[in-house]
Amino acid sequence: MGRLPRRCARRTRRRGNGGDARLLVLDVTDAASIAYAARQAVTLDILVNNAGISGDGETADRDDVGTFRRIYETNVFGVVAVTNAFLPALRRSAHPRIVNISSGTGSLAWATGPQFPHRGTYAAYRSSKAALNALTVYYAHALVDDGIKINALAPGLRRTDLNATAADSDGDPVEAAAGAVRLALLPDDGPSGEFFSWDGTPVPW
Repeated sequence: MGRLPRRCARRTRRRGNGGDARLLVLDVTDAASIAYAARQAVTLDILVNNAGISGDGETADRDDVGTFRRIYETNVFGVVAVTNAFLPALRRSAHPRIVNISSGTGSLAWATGPQFPHRGTYAAYRSSKAALNALTVYYAHALVDDGIKINALAPGLRRTDLNATAADSDGDPVEAAAGAVRLALLPDDGPSGEFFSWDGTPVPW
């Protein structure tokens, strides 16, 4: 799915269809920002890790180490930091759910098949999503006794500002959002530690 801003600049309350909703400042690369936001949540039912950046589409041999570090800081380390910070609040929920917004380009099975003819591009981004997929599995193992279900979602190419390719696409972000909502509202006998496309079909790791 498209990139959400790492930093929100204002805090509001909105009633109506959104209930009593608060917009909190949260930068997934800033430990103090994460800690502040986590302190505001006594109980949390759903955590969607959607913040992500993609880089400039280079191959692994052309991207420098700094690019990898910058992308992993948001796409991988940010997810670990945010998830761990909000786990106490999630454990207080009766039906806690975590959704990690990944990418079909992070599928190693697809990367070695015919689905992606330009397999070498966006190496930093795609490898960060492969790492996120692995984390999804490991968190599922660690949190099973807490009743916390966590899954990864491949939203498909959507018309967002993630990168130039996404911005020029015809993919409706609403479809991807519906896929995330589906995983966020899984029943207690639903899956955990799995990888799904936006339409609910399984994606190979």
